[in-house]
Amino acid sequence: MLLLALYALSSFAQEPDWQEDMQEWTTPEDMGDNTNMELLEDLSINKINLNQITREQLEQLPFLSAQQVEGIMEYLDRYGPIRSLNELKMIPELDYQTCQQLTHYVMIGKERPARVWPKLSDVAKYGKHTFMATAKIPFYERRGDRNGYMGYRMRHDLRYQFNYNNRIKFGITAAQDAGEPFFANRNTMGYDHYSYYFQLRNIGKLEALNLGLYRVQMGMGLIMNTGFHLGKLATLQSMGRNSKLLTAHTSRSVVGYLQGAAATVSLSKQFKLTAFASYRPVDATLNENGTARTLVNNGYHRTPTEMDKKYNTHETDLGFSLGWRKGMLYINANGIYTHLDRRLSPDKENTLYRRYAIEGSDLSNFSLDYGYNNYRMSFAGETAINRDGAIAAIHSLSYVVSEQIKLTAIHRYFDKSYTALHAYSFCEGGSVQNEHGIYLGINWQPARSWLIQGYADYAHFSWPRYRISAPSDAFDAMVTTKYSQQKWSLEGRYRLHLRQQDNADKDRLINRTDHQVRLNWSYTVAPKLTLRTQANAVSKATEQGNQKGIMLCEEAAWKGRRLQIDANFGWFNTDDYNSRIYYFEKSVLYDHTSTMYYGQGIHYTLMAKAELGKRLTLAAKMMVTNYFDRSFISSGLQQVDRSSMADMLVQLRYAL
Repeated sequence: MLLLALYALSSFAQEPDWQEDMQEWTTPEDMGDNTNMELLEDLSINKINLNQITREQLEQLPFLSAQQVEGIMEYLDRYGPIRSLNELKMIPELDYQTCQQLTHYVMIGKERPARVWPKLSDVAKYGKHTFMATAKIPFYERRGDRNGYMGYRMRHDLRYQFNYNNRIKFGITAAQDAGEPFFANRNTMGYDHYSYYFQLRNIGKLEALNLGLYRVQMGMGLIMNTGFHLGKLATLQSMGRNSKLLTAHTSRSVVGYLQGAAATVSLSKQFKLTAFASYRPVDATLNENGTARTLVNNGYHRTPTEMDKKYNTHETDLGFSLGWRKGMLYINANGIYTHLDRRLSPDKENTLYRRYAIEGSDLSNFSLDYGYNNYRMSFAGETAINRDGAIAAIHSLSYVVSEQIKLTAIHRYFDKSYTALHAYSFCEGGSVQNEHGIYLGINWQPARSWLIQGYADYAHFSWPRYRISAPSDAFDAMVTTKYSQQKWSLEGRYRLHLRQQDNADKDRLINRTDHQVRLNWSYTVAPKLTLRTQANAVSKATEQGNQKGIMLCEEAAWKGRRLQIDANFGWFNTDDYNSRIYYFEKSVLYDHTSTMYYGQGIHYTLMAKAELGKRLTLAAKMMVTNYFDRSFISSGLQQVDRSSMADMLVQLRYAL
């Protein structure tokens, strides 16, 4: 780390940080899925040419509302190519914060070309090859490392990607979790998981083609959404916009993807067809009679028991979406059929909350999604039905009162017997089932330096849920305020989350009330140095009493011409696990996660990234957590028999 720190001393103009801006429209709890972060990371590296952009590419950016997408497309059609990113400020639908966020993901390039095959000479000349190797090295030993895990302690992955102007992209990712066998046991091909993909964009009437591993997002997610999984604050930012996307699965994640082929074809000016076919192995916990009790989504294959579950079931998916759009109005008909070669038979006799869980080997869902957009109002909705006739519906309405005030409302109704294997939509309960709720939100910008956002969400669950043996309710509300100046900004956030659960005797429901407060201050000391101070506090009312927690963090980011250094120090003190605090910190490329802290201790990191020439980049991150209230960390095979943990991430990237 010291050698990296001594590599370069001269400064350069500081680039904006997409991760800092992202934290304005999401929460650390919502960043737990690293796949979301990888999609945004990939877009920040392979920026989209604004003068060749399509509606579908704009819809990949989850912070844009429907009005903002329409505004950008209308501006391009009316005024021709954009010459400077400053020109974004002339689009009425875009506020200052959105313009700032767009700069992380878009660039100014040549004017929009005809939808023809690019010349092979241009592809070879201007295409970018990227090779990357990442390893996470633990400086401690888990119990499973001594006896239990079949592989090495180190986590590592390799990546290769070719990208030509975001029109041709292909690559492969090989990933290995700590403890998984490498070129051993059933991993005879080396790594535990491979993601391979090929993607074409905007070739004649072919708008998109994906081969290999890919993700699909249709409508508002009632029957198919393996794309972005973001929370209520992000929904407020996008004002409830829905989308239909095909994206390559470039992640090391082993869940949430399809495997096969998918394509979107323009049938005419108004009609568009998307179709996909997938066949892939999945993990499952089996019953004694050979049926599948549950599908396993953690992706771990470290022990003989976990390895026995690997790819013991196979899944076939066939789906389509036929869409019509004319001006501001659109409607899409969607369908998906899923076949499992093992019957899915969850334990319904001993668990009441699983009474309406997915069951069977042949599943099907159909839906209509529809909407209307203009410069002030946006309406979107989706209504879905499963094979048993159960209904799920969600509708959003947003209205731009003025340039300063924007309102959003979302209503959803998911029948308790509605099931969809690949569904993920706006909800409180974590699944598109057994929920009826209403969400109201507001974006208010009283002045250029001020931004105030808030939402309130109420949900009712008519059937028992996990740890809840009766119908229950939930309420979630948040308000966040930010004041920004040229060199500094101050943000405050408060969240109230009320949920019901069984008491200790399981004879009545009790209210569990969570209060969360976050204060964040950021200051640019010099063109090279930025400081950030953050304070998080929680208070949770449980049957055992009030549980409280606090975390104080200090971050420093320094950027030179060829060197970047990030340091972070945090102190946390919580009463127990119930008062845990989630915190997001920067990391190496494609390794962003939100970490949970509870108990008493400190956590500190030091990360350096150096450009060793024009094409080679070396990054390293040291992470240390010291606990003051325990002599061992975690439990089971993950238990570490000491009070501290230290890990190092090392990444080498070569681009040409």
